[in-house]
Amino acid sequence: MAQVKKATLTGVLEIFPRIFEDQRGYFFESYRADWLQSEGVDHDWVQDNQSFSQKGTVRGLHFQRGDFAQAKLVRVIQGKVLDVIVDLRKGSSTFGEKYSAILDSSRNNLMYVPKGFAHGFSVLEDSIFAYKCSNYYNKESEGGILWNDPALDIDWQIDEPITSEKDAEWPTLEEFKISEGGL
Repeated sequence: MAQVKKATLTGVLEIFPRIFEDQRGYFFESYRADWLQSEGVDHDWVQDNQSFSQKGTVRGLHFQRGDFAQAKLVRVIQGKVLDVIVDLRKGSSTFGEKYSAILDSSRNNLMYVPKGFAHGFSVLEDSIFAYKCSNYYNKESEGGILWNDPALDIDWQIDEPITSEKDAEWPTLEEFKISEGGL
């Protein structure tokens, strides 16, 4: 059975699967519904996504609004990333707080990110990143928070980040609070 650890932000979980290794290689269960169900989380995952990113890339901080809000179950298939989330849930006692964890293919650990969080990651080694989504992507519902917002003070552990133009144009957390108030 996997070890499930509750993070400091309510609803966020880190999952450490049991890995069986021998002279042939390794085996592990990369997903089991009962890991999450034991913590009161039950989703019908509808979309799987996978990306490759080179070392130094920062992706995020992204979210989906309204009817297209997504919970995510994220992991690294190859490489290592710093996975970062920011609580954007209206009325949450931890609104605006961040949480991060290293996801590493040598540990095969996962993070469960509930709806209402902005999500991003920095690539510490060339990485293949995969995640399950509880809802379909919808371009009109897409949003984000500026990845390098000084108020969030996220240490992405990257000296010269490679980012997209879109990620450089998202509002700061304060601008998001003023315009939307939360998710």
